[in-house]
Amino acid sequence: MKDFVESGKPVFLICHAPQLLITAEVIKGRKVTGWKSIVQDLRNAGAIYLDQEVVEDGNLISSRSPQDLPAFISASLKKLQ
Repeated sequence: MKDFVESGKPVFLICHAPQLLITAEVIKGRKVTGWKSIVQDLRNAGAIYLDQEVVEDGNLISSRSPQDLPAFISASLKKLQ
């Protein structure tokens, strides 16, 4: 995961997926969102948590929940163009 994130390729994260970035130690200083139960984990790992339906930070695209799917899909497709 660390190598992939650091490669600059797009990484799409929704719900609890940002926890993978915590484990890979690549989230410090990055803007991200995710499911409400992992907010403190993200902050403890040094992430900048934003409570938004979509957060883009370089190659990271993240969303909070399935309710955010329309915005998440739109941002993901835009990133792939």
